[in-house]
Amino acid sequence: MNRWYSTQGKNGDVVISSRIQTARNLAQVPFPNRMSDDMRKSVCKKIYAAVQNSDLAGEFDLIELPQLTDAKKISLAEKGIISPIMAQQTGYSAVLLSKDESVSIMLCEDDHIRMSVTVEGQNLEQAYEKSDKIDNIFIKNLHIAFDERLGFLTANPMNLGTGLKASIVLHIPAINARGMVSSLTNMVGKLGFSLKPLFGGKGDFFKLSNRISLGITEKSAIDNLNAICEQIIKQERVFRDELIKYDEFEDRIFRAMGTLKMARKLSTDEFYSLMSLVRLGISMGSFDESYEKIGTMLYTLGTATIISDVENGITPEEADKLRAQYVREQL
Repeated sequence: MNRWYSTQGKNGDVVISSRIQTARNLAQVPFPNRMSDDMRKSVCKKIYAAVQNSDLAGEFDLIELPQLTDAKKISLAEKGIISPIMAQQTGYSAVLLSKDESVSIMLCEDDHIRMSVTVEGQNLEQAYEKSDKIDNIFIKNLHIAFDERLGFLTANPMNLGTGLKASIVLHIPAINARGMVSSLTNMVGKLGFSLKPLFGGKGDFFKLSNRISLGITEKSAIDNLNAICEQIIKQERVFRDELIKYDEFEDRIFRAMGTLKMARKLSTDEFYSLMSLVRLGISMGSFDESYEKIGTMLYTLGTATIISDVENGITPEEADKLRAQYVREQL
């Protein structure tokens, strides 16, 4: 079964993915940080039952985090299935994960329900449509906390209102090469959005998302984010056309591919930086590789993911060697 990260979507040269995240809580039930483990288990069981009793029965697997190794929990965070905060939690929590990993529903993280729907490319509308269908199941079958004035009630006041957070993952190496990420971050910040680096800040991958959910509709949030994204895409493509003229930058791109094809050991920092350059090279016509292949490697070759996939366990240094081996085989 194809995963979202192994498929190219609209404006795939710049936009890797679109995500809709919604926060929901059960009425008259304490937030997770004030619940005992028994209460957490009861709430998770109730939410899971609501899904199983719907037309989505059988589409999700229930993953109980206390049953996982630390490496496996961090691996789920690397893939964006759970949050880094959830991976470090000690109390009971769980996640409902769809078969294709495009939908993850964190249970008893900060909120009782934190659902994320991810699709390839720039397609927030598709992600929202899928999210809304599942959200309606929760609203129909559970007593969701809602206030006529404040909207959906959430653990974090920043999420009050729609409880919706829309985000788009961008690959903007040309804007970064021009030293304009800082000014872009400040600009979108004044408009109520945030721009944050991904993969530990290595490479040129950033997440653009809305910060305001109170007083606006879901459609407005999506339309506003799309409008900002379109402007960034146009600017990135203009700067990429300029980069093609510089032999020095072209040399960096081909050296990156050469290193990935020959390296016997790749740290995560080096891996993400080199993959960013190769992905740029694909958009410039320098390589025949696909965005789909690059996307799969970006989301499946985190250190914890490699370690958790090896039965007998390995060290981070051995994971660096396995990462290099896998990349050589793919390229």
